[in-house]
This record gives sequence, structure tokens and C-alpha cells, in this order.
Amino acid sequence: MCLILFAYKSHPDYRLILAANRDEFLNRPTAPLGFHFPGEKILCGLDLQAGGTWLAVSGAGRIAGITNYRDPARNKFDAPSRGDIVLDYLRSGRSAKEFLAESMPNRHIYNGFNLLLIDLQSCWYSSNAGQDDKELIPGVYGLSNRFLDTPWPKLVRGKELLLKALREGADPESILRLLGDDFQPPEELLPDTGVGLAWEKTLAPIRIHSPTYGTRSSAVILVGYDQSVQFVEQTWEHGEGIQAGEREDIQMMLS
Repeated sequence: MCLILFAYKSHPDYRLILAANRDEFLNRPTAPLGFHFPGEKILCGLDLQAGGTWLAVSGAGRIAGITNYRDPARNKFDAPSRGDIVLDYLRSGRSAKEFLAESMPNRHIYNGFNLLLIDLQSCWYSSNAGQDDKELIPGVYGLSNRFLDTPWPKLVRGKELLLKALREGADPESILRLLGDDFQPPEELLPDTGVGLAWEKTLAPIRIHSPTYGTRSSAVILVGYDQSVQFVEQTWEHGEGIQAGEREDIQMMLS
């Protein structure tokens, strides 16, 4: 996952409005949104290479999303999959605060990540790249491949577009449209994260397209104050251009 935009307790109808793009190599095998674990009420897409996920909701009211922290100089080739952290939290039975305190002392063994954990009472941000765990107050936030609200152009633009969507009703269609934004920021505004200018330009839009790497899916999660959840996933196919693939729209109630 490379971009998460979310409004926490900032809309009269929804406790959480979350918009996210998963950017990944095009040849990495993936299963679309669904209940992939028999006997477990966990709704997510699935990374078929490593077995984890990047964004998930459980019937018990836990929600988790993870993004990579982009710093190729510190990557460990033998690190475990960061996608396991999302599933570990959903299965833990712990609150977000308890999980971070009790289950994440070993966070250093993973490659760099940013983690968003939500339960029925709270919303927490965590990273293993140099930031303290933080409980979030109501507001609108963005998370890409640095730290929470680091003002990269795509994140600044994404938050502006999310705020516009909130004013216009916060329906899944308007949020998916913002996740399809392909505006290319000016070169002088791009960060330098160690991947070279050509890759910085490729990775700069909200929705990414290239011959080998791009936005594989866009997701919208709406959580009502009545504990209703709507999870929409739109997959993307990359060829000469980018085309809509499968779409799933699943609703559930939290318990």
C-alpha cells in the first residue's frame, strides 16, 4: 500500500472514511477483496506471494492498513512480510494501543513501514522508521511512504481532493475518482528518497502507471456510527494505458 487518505470522526455520517491505493509490481500475484480465511470474518485483498495483506477489516471492528517507508538503503532482503502485521492485529483480540505495546517490540525486524490501526474506540499511527506511536484525534490525514502527513505533492493533493469529496457527500464513486487522479507534480517539488529522479516521477501521481509497477487496486472503506461497513475495491489492469478491472462492493456489520 502506498497511499492512505482518511477522515477520522470528521463526517456526520461516518466514523471513518478511508481511501487507499495499493501500488505494487504488476507481476506480483494477488487475490481481490474477499473473505479469504475460512471461519474468520476478515475482509481484505490477499498477497498470494507472501500471504499477508495491506488493508483489512475484521468483524470485531478492527481495521488496519500499512504502507512501506521508502528508503532503499535500509532494506533487509530476509525481512518477514509486513503484510503479516495487519493480520496479526486483526486476529489479536487486543485494542490498537495494546497491540502496539504488547506485540510490536520486534518491529525492527521488518523493512520500514507505517501502520494505521483502528478499533471501535481509537485510531493509532505507528512506524518503525523513527516516529513514536501516536493516538490520532479527529481529523483528516494522509499517509504515503514517509511519515504521517509528510507533505509530498501526492499526499497534499490527495487530502485536498478528499476534503472536496467530503463536502460533496463522501460517496464511494467520488472517492474512487480522487484515487484515479493522475496529475504529475512539478519535478522541483518531488522528494528525494534514494530511488532516482525517474522513479520519483513515476511514483509521484496519486494513481501510478508504468510498464512494470503501478496502482493495482483502489479501496474505499466507509464505517458508519451505526457500525455498518462498506468496503469497495476497484482493481486496475495495466497495458498501453490503465483500465478498470474487477470491482467488489461488500457490506458488513461490526460486532
